[in-house]
Amino acid sequence: MTVNEEQTTIGVALEDLTREVEGLQAGGYRLVQIGCTDIGGAYEVNYSFDKDYQYRNLRLTVGPETEVPSISGIYWGAFVYENEMHDLFGIPVTGINIDFKGTFIKTAEKYPFSVTRRGGDQCRNA
Repeated sequence: MTVNEEQTTIGVALEDLTREVEGLQAGGYRLVQIGCTDIGGAYEVNYSFDKDYQYRNLRLTVGPETEVPSISGIYWGAFVYENEMHDLFGIPVTGINIDFKGTFIKTAEKYPFSVTRRGGDQCRNA
């Protein structure tokens, strides 16, 4: 069997995130992953979905203190990724169905991948 894996990435505004995710869920897409990375003082959050080997990615760019709405009300298992976003990057995610409140991933340093916060405090310029 040959699979032609097509991927599309769509930039999404914060206020449109849940509406876009609801549309994908209604269209039969499954949540594959939520990934986050530092892009120089901000975060790029990629939500990946799949249906019949056709990937759709929603790309959200947010500042370090921007509250991101949870999609766990749409995709129940998203709570794992969302707690990870909070615990590793310090991104505040609101409305998570199971919120571990910063205890999901234990690290030696709080928010180790944060662009501005370390140990729960603002970074100081060296």
